[in-house]
Amino acid sequence: MPSHVRSILQALFVTFLWSTSVILIKTGLETLPPLTFAGLRYSLAFVFLLPLALRTSRRGMTARLTRADWRRLIALGLVMYTLTQGAQFVALDYLPPATHSMMLNGTSAVVLVFGTVWLAEHPTRLQIAGITVFFAGIALYFAEADFSGTQMIGLAVATFQVFANAAAAVLGRFVNRTATLSPLLITTISMGVGAAMLIVAALFTQGVPQLGVGEIGFIVWLAGINTAFAFTLWNHTQRTLSAMESSMINSTMLIQIGALAWIFLGDALSIREVAGMLLAAAGILLVQVRRLRRAPRPSLTQTTDQPA
Repeated sequence: MPSHVRSILQALFVTFLWSTSVILIKTGLETLPPLTFAGLRYSLAFVFLLPLALRTSRRGMTARLTRADWRRLIALGLVMYTLTQGAQFVALDYLPPATHSMMLNGTSAVVLVFGTVWLAEHPTRLQIAGITVFFAGIALYFAEADFSGTQMIGLAVATFQVFANAAAAVLGRFVNRTATLSPLLITTISMGVGAAMLIVAALFTQGVPQLGVGEIGFIVWLAGINTAFAFTLWNHTQRTLSAMESSMINSTMLIQIGALAWIFLGDALSIREVAGMLLAAAGILLVQVRRLRRAPRPSLTQTTDQPA
């Protein structure tokens, strides 16, 4: 099999693993509090990734970090994991996976705005058209929605997650431009910081968890397979795939999550909702075109608008 085709299949497999994460999280939330679940997942993933990150990094690399570097890494960890991932688990406690995924796809539009303000990256007409198409898809998807009181809480948390995720994406790009660390080590350090704060927040708000065999299985699988292994395999595929190819493969997650939620959770989608999802995905792809033409191949710290 040609190496390029193999990389495409591997990248698709990674997006499948990341899509199953949403289903596993939704199922695990039936018995695990959201912040506890998130904190344990990313703490264990940090433990899995740390030996690999240290082995593949140049000796003494962390010793050369300045205070400014550490402040940026800590900030990245707090935004990308404590806020973004904490919000994801809380939002999924209230919302169906497909609805949450639809909202989270708005991250690219918010990143475009943040990039204009913070990084002086001005949007093209095509990107503005993409934002318009995306919001048309959102409007179509939610045209006949009737949310309950608890789902409104989920929508509010998911909206917060979109902005936190966008801030994390912009901050991650800035850290990658300025830091001397490898992308893997940046991801590992920031994950450790963010996971530690999630654990602290969970202990204060949700107490000490009672873990059974099922809960431990969810956490170990999500940390070891869907985070550490998937991130490592994704990074390997980026040696072959272009940024545009990676983005197009990422965009399939919206459909994958909808299909998996229907199969395993019974969350059926109407033709209108499917059409809205496809329209939104097309809009986001248009938003990303200019950034992808200019950007280097994506790294671990900038993989997808669907946090894994």
